This record gives sequence, structure tokens and C-alpha cells, in this order.
Amino acid sequence: MNETNARRMEAACSLLAKSERRFLLYQLADDERANIEDLVTQVAAWELDAHRTAIDKETRQRVYVSLVHNHLPRLADYDIIDYDLRSGDIVLAAGFDDIKPLLEQFRQTEDEPEIRELPPL
Repeated sequence: MNETNARRMEAACSLLAKSERRFLLYQLADDERANIEDLVTQVAAWELDAHRTAIDKETRQRVYVSLVHNHLPRLADYDIIDYDLRSGDIVLAAGFDDIKPLLEQFRQTEDEPEIRELPPL
């Protein structure tokens, strides 16, 4: 593996290391576009393993701040998403195709309870 590919792989793993970014990308992978308010609610629900209607205002605010000030800009810097905070619209960008296979592996792992519950190494 050459140095450029190694750096790209490390960047992809780093981007997907945070659950909020993975959850956001799972939703976008399914729908290709979303609104920030809907994403905030869905990400919070997945984080807490709760129904969307059970998410309180404080949790929504915490997730909103985290997405807006950290996760969305980081994903945009890598051309994974494009977003407009004025409208609240978030869409997948061209760079998403580069991390999609790895994202799907993460999703499969998180969807299988017996894998999620393995003890740490």
C-alpha cells in the first residue's frame, strides 16, 4: 500500500471512529439527503437506543451543537457531505463513495448484537 492510500485509509477510519458521524452517515446513506433537525433527532435516538419521541430538548441541543461545530464541518472537509446551515439541508458529496464500503462494515457490526457485545481486547 502506498503512502497516499495509507493516509486515505487512516482518515476514513478516523472519520468513522465517532458514533455520531457514523449514525449521521447511516441515515444519509439510506436517504441521500436530510434536514439537520431530523438528523439531530435520529442520531440522538440511535445514541441512546431510544425511540425518536423519547429524545428530550437538552439531548437534542447537545447533539445539534456537536454536529454543527464538529461532525458536519469535518465530514465536509473530506468531501463526504455538503451542508447549508441556513436551510438545514445536508446531502452526500462525491467523497462518500470512498468510505461507503467501510461504513457498511461498521453498520453490519453494529447491527449484530453478538458482535457488539464482545469483550475488549
